[in-house]
Amino acid sequence: LDKLKAERERGITIDIALWKFETVKFYITIIDAPGHRDFIKNMITGTSQADCAVLIVAAGVGEFEAGISKEGQTREHALLAYTLGVKQLIIGINKIDCTVPAYSEARYQEIVKEVSGYIKKIGYNPKAVAFVPISGYHGDNMLEESKNLSWFKGWCVERKEGNGSGKTLYDALDSILVPTSQ
Repeated sequence: LDKLKAERERGITIDIALWKFETVKFYITIIDAPGHRDFIKNMITGTSQADCAVLIVAAGVGEFEAGISKEGQTREHALLAYTLGVKQLIIGINKIDCTVPAYSEARYQEIVKEVSGYIKKIGYNPKAVAFVPISGYHGDNMLEESKNLSWFKGWCVERKEGNGSGKTLYDALDSILVPTSQ
């Protein structure tokens, strides 16, 4: 309880949290790993167990720029995931409701372009990554297609093992490749 209180007070995840749910194809365990630099050891522990990483990128004005900057956490987390052997990646472009104007397609495209360039440099194939505009706060494109994002025609991934497409974060999770035993 103290950990939860500390997390609430600081507005950050400190410890690893687990949520389990089922999609049409998978039984999924989400490991919510800390994003804050002070708790990177906990983040590494969570990431090292993952079959797929969901990198949440904040779309808010100033937030994206801070995350993608040379010392930014978006870059650091993507690099850590790749280095730790997580070969599948989904990008959730969160706080799309906080863009100017709200739910901005231009802001989404700007973020996709910038993040694609970076993840390609570290070893991911951007064409194999689903980029999903979401608002975790309002639930936009989380489980169901959002009316606020009518411009978004969906994401499409191209992989030698098979392509995938969809509109929501749920769809992206349901389209990951079946993990192989290591």
